[in-house]
Amino acid sequence: MQLSKNTQKYLDCYCDILSEMQSQMTSVRFSGNISIDFIKQMIPHHRGAIKMSESLLEYTTNIPLQNIALDIISEQRESIESMESIIPLCSRGFNPPQAQRMYYDENRKILNNMFRCMHNACSDNSIDISFMREMIPHHLGAIAMSENALRFGICRELIPILRDIISSQKKGVCQMRELLPEK
Repeated sequence: MQLSKNTQKYLDCYCDILSEMQSQMTSVRFSGNISIDFIKQMIPHHRGAIKMSESLLEYTTNIPLQNIALDIISEQRESIESMESIIPLCSRGFNPPQAQRMYYDENRKILNNMFRCMHNACSDNSIDISFMREMIPHHLGAIAMSENALRFGICRELIPILRDIISSQKKGVCQMRELLPEK
């Protein structure tokens, strides 16, 4: 299928955002503190979602999708601020080696799956549909990362942030799935 110049411009921007996010998330050096390591990976994850949503807003006229993108931008900025504010409180912890291995092994699987799905998101000349096909696995990755972290001894200040991530991103996935046309 031949893509329009407008669609190709959008997809080129998406690929740049995805590449930057993947690089930042996978270059995190693990510290042995699951809370801090989660935060170090989730902040670039959220920044990627913000950039993806800002890019979409340059192209879409779909009002429900505009609202979803604006919600993503607002919620993820707030989440980043919350995570950055608790870094000093969460920096004191350390997880046992066995818990670290279990967390990092599962986290690696989650990230590999998320990046694979995001790279393979089916693109066509509908930027709106492409965005949803890209953002749904992004959100599912954040949900899985958060659920994984909750299985371990993490900083108590991080727990409500993880629950908010899970709740808001599940809501976003449902909203986008409702907007996607049947295949």
